Amino acid sequence: MIAIAVFFVAVFAILALVSQSLDNARRLQRPTIDAGLIAAQLSLTNSLVEGTTSGDLGALLGDAYSGYTYTQEIIEAQSNKLFQVNLVIQHNGDEKPIVSQTSVLFYRPESPAGSLEGATVAK
Repeated sequence: MIAIAVFFVAVFAILALVSQSLDNARRLQRPTIDAGLIAAQLSLTNSLVEGTTSGDLGALLGDAYSGYTYTQEIIEAQSNKLFQVNLVIQHNGDEKPIVSQTSVLFYRPESPAGSLEGATVAK
């Protein structure tokens, strides 16, 4: 009886390790989708213009992200060229469409005048 109990404990421990290894392998195959990816791309620009844009995430970051779309809304938060950027990533065929969302602040002094500085139309 003791030998059988030890055998089953060992078998269940091995099965748990195999299951955990398979789960880790599945995670490696799926790309990590985070709105910070777009924020990193946007941080490379020198100027921002108020408005809303959207597009295909696969075209922006590569084929691993196909099937995802992004929306970015740029708003002038302060009159000193401080912009708030709201980013949303959505998956087209999911029951939970919003995958990731974030809001970041960028200071871009080279940007054209925004709505808080008296501009009537975003350029």
